[in-house]
Parts: sequence; structure tokens; C-alpha cells
Amino acid sequence: ESPTVYRYIDWILTVPLQMVEFFLILVAAGAAVSSGAFWRLLVGTLVMVVGGYLGEAGHISVLLGFIIGMIGWAYILFEIFAGEASKVAAAQAPPAVQKSYSLMKWTVTIGWAIYPIGYFLGYLAGGTDVGTLNIVYNLADVLNKIAFGLFIWYAANEDTAAHANR
Repeated sequence: ESPTVYRYIDWILTVPLQMVEFFLILVAAGAAVSSGAFWRLLVGTLVMVVGGYLGEAGHISVLLGFIIGMIGWAYILFEIFAGEASKVAAAQAPPAVQKSYSLMKWTVTIGWAIYPIGYFLGYLAGGTDVGTLNIVYNLADVLNKIAFGLFIWYAANEDTAAHANR
């Protein structure tokens, strides 16, 4: 059971940081995004991760944990696609930040879909063992976290190059 605890310790640290990066790249680019966007993204991730942990660790029913986690994820998706940060990115961010923002939101949509699918198959459908689930989660972590880092790097690198060419 310790891989579950370690996985969620990792996620409780890294997933909120990834979501806050949506806010931070906008602020760094000079966009006028409110601190409310920061808090909404942070709270959405905490609901998602804590709900999943409580279900996976057996503190609440697996189904309830899944539902809470999915509500958190749906809230995050709303915020990054239609919420304040999305509107500010489209209206005020430089092209490189807009591109990075778009790539990041699709990573959260497609790349992060691996996690609830794994949770569902592993805990609700009974279709996989814990070892296989850990491998799937770890591969997803590597891909998603590297993708986020590269997209942030791209925005910073392109924005710096654009300023240098002026």
C-alpha cells in the first residue's frame, strides 16, 4: 500500500504547482489575472487529489472518492477552458504564452485522463493489479510533468526571443 501513499504525496505537491503554472505564466507575461484564478485552480486540484486519495486509501468509498476527484477535475477543466484564466490568456497574453497555455490545457484534458481511467479500472472495475496501476500512473506522471515543463520553457524562451528582436 505504500506506493499509494507515496504517489499521493507526490501529487499533493506537484499537481497544485502544475495548475498554478497557468496563473503564473499569465502574470509573468503581464496579463491582468486576479488572485481568484490562482485560488480556484489551487482548490480544484486539492479537491481532485484529496478525493482520489481518500477513495484509493479506503478512508471513504472508492466510488465516492472517484466522484469527488472527477468533480475536482471537471472544475479545473472549466477554469482552464472557460474561466477567467482562459479569457485573460486569449485576450492579453503574447502568442507564445497563448500557445503554451493551450498545450498545457490539452495536457490536463488528455494526459490527465489516464489517471481516472486507471482509478476506474483498478478500483471500480477490478480490471488490473496494483503493480500494473503503479506503472501506468508513473508513466503518466513522467509524460505529463515533462510536458508541462517543456511548455513553460517554450513560453519563457519564445517570449525572451520576441523581446530580444524588438
